[in-house]
Amino acid sequence: MSESALASPLLEVTDLVRHYDLPREKLFGPLPTVKALNGVSFKVEAGRSLGIVGESGSGKSTIARLVMALDTPTSGSVKLLGRDLHTLSRSELRTARRDFQMVFQDPYGSLDPRQTVARIVAEPLEALAEASRKEQRERAAESLAAVGLRSTDMDKYPHEFSGGQRQRIAIARALITRPKLIVADEPVSALDVSVQAQVLNLMQDLQQQFGVSYLLISHDLAVVNHLCDDVCVVWKGLIVEQGPPGELFRNAQHPYTRTLLDAVPRTPTGGTLLAA
Repeated sequence: MSESALASPLLEVTDLVRHYDLPREKLFGPLPTVKALNGVSFKVEAGRSLGIVGESGSGKSTIARLVMALDTPTSGSVKLLGRDLHTLSRSELRTARRDFQMVFQDPYGSLDPRQTVARIVAEPLEALAEASRKEQRERAAESLAAVGLRSTDMDKYPHEFSGGQRQRIAIARALITRPKLIVADEPVSALDVSVQAQVLNLMQDLQQQFGVSYLLISHDLAVVNHLCDDVCVVWKGLIVEQGPPGELFRNAQHPYTRTLLDAVPRTPTGGTLLAA
């Protein structure tokens, strides 16, 4: 492998634009357009984590959908391991998905209540058709063990678990293909505060164990500060500020970043949850 290949980032997003056409208000009137993203570029290095922060409607979830190839960009590119995901054929994209998986916000809504945990966790392997049922079950047990659950949990159903345990199941499902990248869209926002730190610490442990990179979508600066090496602040479809979270949060330059920082809850002593 060449030095340039070794030096290339795991994920490279370049000039990403996504505009959505809305229905015409009048029969012959202009076609209204929502400009969700207006030229977003960033990189994620192997084994590192990048946080995308912004308020609702800023464009951060659109970024997640485009990185996961669940939507098509108006223009721009999303390259994972040097491959532009949006130029791959359907079969090529299906194969490529072993390298990137997603953890959704709602740990109950993202799990099929009619399926056992074993079937849920093994679902990506079944979609890739790369393992027998026996192998799928064995690898599901390994993934569940990695997130702190037991093999005896495999034949249970999602409703038998707490919210934090359900999110562990979702993380186990994302891990089963041993992906290089996990896109986590608000992975702890639906959890009790007491459980959030446990899940974030688990994600850190898994990163150290498996070398996985995270693209973390969040409105919570404290969550990003806890997990991420770098952060991009998104406002009106643009990245307005970017850098290591500790440095960026101490010396925010853009007014929107300072507005987000002002909204961080204060501790009884007057500090913030962003303290190291």
